[in-house]
Amino acid sequence: MDGIIFDIDGTLWDSTDSVAASWNRAIQENTNLDLTLNREILSGLFGKTMTEIGDILFPDYPEEERARLLDICFSYENKYLADHPGSIYEGVAETIRSLSEKYPLFIVSNCQLGYVEVTMKGIGIKPYIKDHLCFGETQVSKGETLLMLMERNGLKSPVYIGDTQGDADACEHAGIPFIFAEYGFGDVPKAEVRIRDFKNLKDMFL
Repeated sequence: MDGIIFDIDGTLWDSTDSVAASWNRAIQENTNLDLTLNREILSGLFGKTMTEIGDILFPDYPEEERARLLDICFSYENKYLADHPGSIYEGVAETIRSLSEKYPLFIVSNCQLGYVEVTMKGIGIKPYIKDHLCFGETQVSKGETLLMLMERNGLKSPVYIGDTQGDADACEHAGIPFIFAEYGFGDVPKAEVRIRDFKNLKDMFL
């Protein structure tokens, strides 16, 4: 194994409440939509690409207007999270710091531009993450984004830690092992390797 790659939402932290608050403000201030987002709605969207989220939440908007509204929502979100970070899962910062002493660490997420940076700052792990990529940069599937990160860092046999079936599918596409964070948002019934707590990674790799 030559690297560990992490998902964000449902793996490193839970930002659902902050995202809901920021998106509701963006929608109220910039649209006439009668739409209020909550934890239940958003938890089913985490892990999807930004385009898929827009299709689900704003189906009646033309594509161009949908993209504009998404950009507004993501801008509100990044600013809000800077002062209202997500709920960090127990042991994340400490475990990542320990793992970084032995392995290069990375992040790949389906998030927008700026979100990875906000997350790293909020958790306090920026010094330990060697590189990261997101959908906002690549505009391709998570599987393809994984391959792009692997190529530019010369990775041959990394592992990926995530919490959804989409994460598992992305790993299959990229040809790398998947570790299921079963405390997160999704369910991956066929996952062969699982962790119940983020700190389990120390026992697994150290």
